[in-house]
Amino acid sequence: MSAAKTDRQRVARVYTAARRHPWVLGKLGDWVIWFGPYTPAQLAVLGGGALLLVKTFAWWSWLGPVPVVLWLVAVWAVRGAKINGRSPMTAALGWLALLARHPAGRIAGRVARDRSSTLLSGTFIVEPAVDEAARLAPAAAPVPAARRRTKAKRKPSARARAARPVPVTGLAGLLVGAQTGRS
Repeated sequence: MSAAKTDRQRVARVYTAARRHPWVLGKLGDWVIWFGPYTPAQLAVLGGGALLLVKTFAWWSWLGPVPVVLWLVAVWAVRGAKINGRSPMTAALGWLALLARHPAGRIAGRVARDRSSTLLSGTFIVEPAVDEAARLAPAAAPVPAARRRTKAKRKPSARARAARPVPVTGLAGLLVGAQTGRS
């Protein structure tokens, strides 16, 4: 029986009241806000809407209490507003921070800048392709010394000259090599 109890995994959960409830304002000093507590988004709609209603009274006065009721409904509606899981104030601060940052971004706390241009130079060699059959063919038998002397005095053929690698430097060398047939 004790073996069955030890096989189960133990699970622990911690619920903090501060994580379950949003940041709210319900009391300022000794004065308690009516119908509170309010979130910062509700306070922004409350203050901004009141200012808007006072300044535009001449435009909406013929509607009676309808704009005031809509204002109060808007205050109630934003009580649990979330933008991508964040409160509207922190989302607005995130957008402001995004607009204020440098367009190139940052690396290790400093503004990332493009490096100055640098001239790159180098050389390369164009070699003729080696036939697969020639590469896999067995090596020829050694030539006797008497025959080697007679062949050594001859000039190399055009085909043998073309088979040597041609050093090419830059575009001019590549063009010169192509014109002389050495590519």
